[in-house]
Amino acid sequence: MSDLDEAIELHRDALLLHSPGHSDRSSSLNNLAISLHDRFEQCGIMSDLDEAIELHRAALLLCPPGHLNRSSSLNDLALSLQERFHQRGIMSDLDEAIELNRDALLLCPPGHSDRSLSLNNLGLSLRDRFLQRGIMSDLDEAIEMHRDALLLRPPGHSNRSSSLSNLANSLRDRFLQRGIMSDLDEAIELHRDALLLRSPGHSDRSSSLNNLAISLRDRFQQHPNMSDLDEAIELHRDALLLRSPGHSDRPSSLDNLANGLRDRFLQRGIMSDIDEAIELHRDALLLHPPGHSDRSSSLSNLAASLHNRFQQRGIMSDLDESIELHRDALLLRPLTHSGRSSSLDYLALSLRDRFRQRGVQSDLHEAFSLYSQLSHLSHAASRTDLLVAKSWAAFADTLDHASALLAYQTALKFLDQQVALLSSSSHHFDVIREAVSSLATDAFSCSVRHRALTTAVELVEQGRAVFWTQLARFNTPLDELSVSGDTATALAEEFRRLSFRLRNAFDQSTEDQSPQIRQLTMQWDDVVSRIRMLPEFSRFLLPPLFSDLQKAAEDGPVVIVNASQYCCDALIVLSDQDPVHVPIDITQTEVSDLSSEFQSLIKEFGSSDTQLELVSILRKLWHHIVGPVVQALKVSNVRPGSRIWWCPTAEFALLPLHAAGAYEKKRDSLSHIYISSYTPTLATLVRARRQVSRDGSPQHFVAIGQGNPDGGRPLECVAPEVAFVAKRLAPVVSSFMRLEDSDATVKGAFDALNRNQWLHLACHGMPNRRRPFESSFAMRDGPLMIKDIIRSNWQQPQFAFLSACHTTVGDEKSPDESIHLAAAMQFSGFRSVIGSMWSVDDEVAQEVVSGFYDHLIDDSGRLDCTRAAMALHKAVKKLWRSDIPLEQRIVFVHIGV
Repeated sequence: MSDLDEAIELHRDALLLHSPGHSDRSSSLNNLAISLHDRFEQCGIMSDLDEAIELHRAALLLCPPGHLNRSSSLNDLALSLQERFHQRGIMSDLDEAIELNRDALLLCPPGHSDRSLSLNNLGLSLRDRFLQRGIMSDLDEAIEMHRDALLLRPPGHSNRSSSLSNLANSLRDRFLQRGIMSDLDEAIELHRDALLLRSPGHSDRSSSLNNLAISLRDRFQQHPNMSDLDEAIELHRDALLLRSPGHSDRPSSLDNLANGLRDRFLQRGIMSDIDEAIELHRDALLLHPPGHSDRSSSLSNLAASLHNRFQQRGIMSDLDESIELHRDALLLRPLTHSGRSSSLDYLALSLRDRFRQRGVQSDLHEAFSLYSQLSHLSHAASRTDLLVAKSWAAFADTLDHASALLAYQTALKFLDQQVALLSSSSHHFDVIREAVSSLATDAFSCSVRHRALTTAVELVEQGRAVFWTQLARFNTPLDELSVSGDTATALAEEFRRLSFRLRNAFDQSTEDQSPQIRQLTMQWDDVVSRIRMLPEFSRFLLPPLFSDLQKAAEDGPVVIVNASQYCCDALIVLSDQDPVHVPIDITQTEVSDLSSEFQSLIKEFGSSDTQLELVSILRKLWHHIVGPVVQALKVSNVRPGSRIWWCPTAEFALLPLHAAGAYEKKRDSLSHIYISSYTPTLATLVRARRQVSRDGSPQHFVAIGQGNPDGGRPLECVAPEVAFVAKRLAPVVSSFMRLEDSDATVKGAFDALNRNQWLHLACHGMPNRRRPFESSFAMRDGPLMIKDIIRSNWQQPQFAFLSACHTTVGDEKSPDESIHLAAAMQFSGFRSVIGSMWSVDDEVAQEVVSGFYDHLIDDSGRLDCTRAAMALHKAVKKLWRSDIPLEQRIVFVHIGV
């Protein structure tokens, strides 16, 4: 330190010789300030930092606009203010630093030698503000600043390692918010690159060791691979050795090493790991005195480790201390703090454990009081906020607490906000699948048990098919808005324009949440907010109320069949009364087993005699689920021969409810009583009912047949099937188009669907269970995929017969999301769709098609898509008089109106 102390004294002497008015005074002020800042970083003496800030302010006054050194003076003052914010947590210091950094960047246009420095500094200060206030736009902007800075620091640049490190840190933060693994994987690779550039002896090596270790620990928590955690702990030990007592970053190294040891304790149960972690956390807390910006994290970390040790050893003093530390941490995390919801969760869970030990009701009351604060969140919900809301819901539901329904409603509101951020790419589907999990089905079950049946319908609707629901918002009809005055008309036009661009951008972005998509999403959100401010439009694009959803039952009841860990139930939604509850005598585990048994059986269809096993499954469906629903429908005066709609959730969505029956002589089956259709959600059925085509409007039909697809086996039945459809319908419709063989390409199909509203498609259906958005129809030149269909903009499509295999097969891990070909057609606008649940025999397809179209034509000689379910019912009925295998008689299903 003697060299630095001597430098400071020399700078003080120089400043005395550069009195006010001297041309070099600003340089002297600046040089002394920088040296004081350096000594603060080594010794942590706050008076050095405060003096440095005052000197930088004085230097800036001597560098007015136009001065050659103004940008560097702005940067230097900003950096010192940011450092003081880190020590004392005063937000005005950070806000001022950001404004100074913005001013400096304006003075460093592209090509300026200091541009990368200004981009870097602004990125760092925006990230700090995000960590305090949780505003995602700050973090997204920080990432873009760091990417731009890195481009200006190619291999060999002296500051490349810091740019790599800073970009990596911001990507990790975004991973923590949105859960996109590609952000974390990229962060780890960037940190490794930075570490390679910071060899032993480099002043920032400890920082790189620390940052890489933190990201490896994050990855371990997502995918428990002990090698990631062990490497993280060794890296933290190495970093700590380089941060001796007095080093400004020593407390964070102590905390981080302790967190890694705590994780290893949770995996391996070695008590020495948790004991060491607690001692390290205590040491870190001593170095984060009141006022320090990281004090809340130190309090929270020590509290978590004490809680873990309590769970292992049962020492109540550990739990009591943990609760007090969590209370102190929460006090330091205001409503806008990004870590507040985690603090609420940790404290609530600690209070829960103490209640279980001592039975003191005030602990339980306080825990739920803490959780209820989540329902008043002021900022957009993060992934952590959603996880905490789910924790609240699970806790409240287990204890049958009165706040359980509010917890589920809060969690589903947060889910909606998360999906809105993630729906620009199918690559985010895994994150959405994890976020959704069983939230909607458990919320439904909770509502039913609380006898809130209309709420049950609203909540299960809000938490299922969330990806489709968000994408469907881009196709929202705006007829009422467009005729509500000039302002409303302008907003409707802006909404259409932005929605069109966002839908077209689906899966087109090369980088997750690219700046362009982020900007579009923010503009779209702003337009939606402005529309909601108009009279009569306050609920625009908000989750529908029961009164809206009940319209799905205008032409017949909708039966929601729900499987939850708590119980299984059915609700019958009728058009003119409250829902009817039907208890179901089966557990979720039994439904899951039945579904697995059925999925295994499907693979054997056509290759062995599966009749007995199939009948056994269909009987179970009848006795446990469908039979009781049918009895309730009869009590509700739903006459035999009526249409009903099934809306199955969870594993029920993978089972053929429409084919349930006793399969014994003189005993009923469902198909003898009612005509079944399916709908993924009630809202999709409501939307389809609204899109009524005008009487007498032209009917344009296209039949697409591809019997010789790229790389697939030939389908000999396709040509005769298309020929039959043409012969039967060409005289009936306004125009009939045939697209076959070399004309049936991906582009050809899209062009045809831009001009026709009625479709018959005969080809191979190619489900992709691993990447459901790449499930496809096989065309001559390649696959027509779901993600292509999503970007379509077809005008008022009416009906699609998908004469292909597996068109209603989605991702088995997330059946509630309905990511399959038939659903894609429905969500892209088709009101009525025929699809298949497994492989279809060629002869069966032809026989069904020939019977089907005879019944689709109404008495006036026009096609009527609302007759599709009845037409399919009658066409399939003919198959029952033949020796066709049972699985082929029940393979086709109807979805929609």
